[in-house]
Amino acid sequence: MYSVEEVADLLGLHVRTVRGYIRAGRLRAVRIGKQYRISAAALQELTGRPEPAAPGAGGAGGAGRAEVSSIVQIDGVGRAAADRIGTFVLAGVNTGRGAGGPLRVQTVHDQERNRMKIVILGGVSATAEVLRLIESVLDGGVLDAGGETGDA
Repeated sequence: MYSVEEVADLLGLHVRTVRGYIRAGRLRAVRIGKQYRISAAALQELTGRPEPAAPGAGGAGGAGRAEVSSIVQIDGVGRAAADRIGTFVLAGVNTGRGAGGPLRVQTVHDQERNRMKIVILGGVSATAEVLRLIESVLDGGVLDAGGETGDA
């Protein structure tokens, strides 16, 4: 069982974000007294990471497989721009990747801080493709299209 703080450290998120996931039902947790506890299974369900294979289990394709977790933080992003960026990125992810394997992407916008975070979990090559996509979207002037103000 993990504490909220441990999950926040593992995922590179703020403690308030993890608590928000719990309140929204995106992350299953058990409340013990005044604290939440998160099971390893609930954390795996949130991140989409498969359970590690048992030692000595062998199996084809198990050796040498790597998984990446990345958090992209974009400052100065209003709600409208965050929606556009999220739509572009999620559409790019959902319209076919190469042999990069399964990929999970979540977007979060913090209106108070005018900040957006994109959480990416998956294979190395698929994650690299998404990072290149994010870079091209940002270089393409999505933020210059009037989305910095936070209106919405």
